[in-house]
Amino acid sequence: MSKILVRPAWLVSNEAGEELDQQLFPVLQAIHDAGKLTVAAAKAGLSYRHAWNLIGRWSEFFGSPLVNLERGRGTTLTPLGEKLLWAEQRINARLAPQLESLASELNLEISKLVTTARSTLRIHASHGFAVAKLPELLRAHSLIQLDLRYLGTQESLASVARGACNFGGFHVPEGKLGEQALAQYAKWLLPEQKLIHLVTRTQGLFLAKGNPKNIRSFADLGRPGVAFINRQRGSGTRLLIDQLLEEAGVDLQRLDGYQTEEFTHAAIAAYVASGMADAGFGVEPAARQFALDFLPMAKERYFLICRAESLDLPESKELIELIRGQAFLDLIAGLPGYTAPRAGQIESVADAFPSIDTRK
Repeated sequence: MSKILVRPAWLVSNEAGEELDQQLFPVLQAIHDAGKLTVAAAKAGLSYRHAWNLIGRWSEFFGSPLVNLERGRGTTLTPLGEKLLWAEQRINARLAPQLESLASELNLEISKLVTTARSTLRIHASHGFAVAKLPELLRAHSLIQLDLRYLGTQESLASVARGACNFGGFHVPEGKLGEQALAQYAKWLLPEQKLIHLVTRTQGLFLAKGNPKNIRSFADLGRPGVAFINRQRGSGTRLLIDQLLEEAGVDLQRLDGYQTEEFTHAAIAAYVASGMADAGFGVEPAARQFALDFLPMAKERYFLICRAESLDLPESKELIELIRGQAFLDLIAGLPGYTAPRAGQIESVADAFPSIDTRK
């Protein structure tokens, strides 16, 4: 069956109605990465002449050059070129997960009208780089229809508890921080539920390249002149941030940027990379994506959770077998700070979290 994909795109136009060609952004990205226009044109699938004309046309459009060409030093982006590339990255970082959820919903509705469509697995999950690999895994190795929607941790757990989805995705820090988080989640963790281990991952501070503000801990975020970008309320990462800030004794009323929120790890990284904040918090792949320094702060486990009867579905069994397989491990191997030592192992809530009371 054909798949609907929804991707973000944005247009810049002038009074004459001219619009910025979307082909520009792959060229800018390739110049940023390669430092040579010849390589950039090839990466973007364009001829050298077409890539150069594209840059020239839009430099004229803005009235300012987008790239610098220096003999013997290659090609670099000007501040304007960097800012345009940042804008494209930030749009993708902020909107892509929501648009993926929308595409999943549209595909589900259309598949209901196709008689050959298989049953659908519904996953409501806290956004992360590992759970985002599941659609890729299934496209390559299965015919399972997957309805994956990104919600905050608390919303995902509530969805499973009320039977709105087959699986929920959530993460729990290791150690004392995890015990505190579980106290917040306990009302949604039921005796009949089962956990499927997905990955362990590292969360930490995102810092500008070279760490110019010399930030070494959460306590440093409270210093004057340090701007922070926060995650949204209801997310597991926001809960972890609040725990670490409290542990460090940071006065939230004096923390510049505490009330400013973004909704994904990548959006946080893009915000820091733009210079709009000095620090953010999230998983390591997002920091690497935007060439930021990364200061590890906490390890956590990411689980899928479900009611026991969901494990009896053929589609569930197939998904779990794929998570246990080499293909999933290969996907995770490309994510910095991620490991999957127990991928696909099933455990009861009581065994995984003995400190909470599930007798409800």
